Amino acid sequence: MAWSILSDSSCDLPLNAFQGENLYFGKVPLKIRVGGTEYIDDEELNVNRMLAQMKNYSGPSSSACPSPEEWAEEFRKNDHTIAITMTSALSGTYNSALVARDMVLEEDPFKKIHVLDSRSTAGDLVLILRKAAELIAAGATFETVVKQTESYAKTLVLLFALGSYDNLIKSGRMSRVAGVLANTLGIRAVASNTPEGEIQVLHKPRGEERAIQKIVETMTAMKNLAGQPVVITHCNNLKGAQRLKELITHTCFTTKITILQTCGLTSFYTENGGILVGF
Repeated sequence: MAWSILSDSSCDLPLNAFQGENLYFGKVPLKIRVGGTEYIDDEELNVNRMLAQMKNYSGPSSSACPSPEEWAEEFRKNDHTIAITMTSALSGTYNSALVARDMVLEEDPFKKIHVLDSRSTAGDLVLILRKAAELIAAGATFETVVKQTESYAKTLVLLFALGSYDNLIKSGRMSRVAGVLANTLGIRAVASNTPEGEIQVLHKPRGEERAIQKIVETMTAMKNLAGQPVVITHCNNLKGAQRLKELITHTCFTTKITILQTCGLTSFYTENGGILVGF
């Protein structure tokens, strides 16, 4: 039985992340527009070049979700497909994948396709994909994989601290005065996803070290993470990610911690220095 597990490009895993004779992993890329340039968020994207252009461009930049046909191309590859998307509260990616699912099932009603709204992004997508792959490797039925990955996704949380507020200022989502003040004072707001997949600010510490400490304090208050997997993603901030890993290891009593560099979309939103942690 051949399986596909898919995600959009808000997942920071490389395409060789899963190995299996009957398991295919694919990512459907979003597009990022900076001025007159459109970047495709795939393995060939030069993220640092994109970030540099964003910094030098005075206008707002934007992202665009994959088309239904781009999802459909992936859905046609195997008879059993689980697709994990970033939160539908902030992107049309989930709805695009649903349209594609219906298209492909109309072509071939015998296929089995499930689209899961993660209500999150980044490291949480990594954890959900790993859970799906684990269940598939164990020989679980399609229905079991769907049920257990959906249940698992609801237990996950994402915390993050942006590297800069420039993108929010340019897009009009944050006033210029407030954004410049926050950047000047070194405020590294710690935010999380809500159960509905929206964003809520939890703390407003000054400086990266205090932000990292607040992230770990919040993690321990939310969950017992002893022995549980954690995924840290960072935008050109390996030092901060390693410091976060060190604190999580000593405070949360888990060594199952993965560090990944952000790809295009998560770099676009967090900017240089940003850190996200899924758990």
